[in-house]
Amino acid sequence: MSRSRQNSYADKRRRPLEFAAGDQVFLRLNPTTGVGRVVRPKKLSPKFVGPYQILRKIGPMVYELSLPPQLSNLHPVFHVSQIWKYIADPSHILELEDVRLRQDRTLEMQPVRVEDSRTKYYKRKAIRLVKVVWDEKMGDSTWEVEDATRDLYPHLFSGKF
Repeated sequence: MSRSRQNSYADKRRRPLEFAAGDQVFLRLNPTTGVGRVVRPKKLSPKFVGPYQILRKIGPMVYELSLPPQLSNLHPVFHVSQIWKYIADPSHILELEDVRLRQDRTLEMQPVRVEDSRTKYYKRKAIRLVKVVWDEKMGDSTWEVEDATRDLYPHLFSGKF
């Protein structure tokens, strides 16, 4: 009885998704399946990327997508739960970021500039920290240890700090 009640609640919210070859869809970024970690490692990243075109229907719930060259090391076959229908709108301005992935599916971010500095004290020891801006559009920045950052990215410290 309880199972049928739960199914009736779930069926009210469930809707059958079916796509045809040539439809435009968004790809869901899901960190547990690995798609989100591959595309964007940021904490406040969008839930979907795309739109991408469906090449063919493989099974009743599985579709093959046409992915851009930046995502060529991802498997192009996705379950219907990982895609979302895109409704075309001429006012949408979609810009594709140039994402370079390594063979091990990691993304290397390059810092843009050093924005600020401060001194923190840990157990009576002074440690210099600098605020490194990683992406200007998104406003991503982190506080890093100055010595390590200076060793890795000396071009950021052109007499500023």
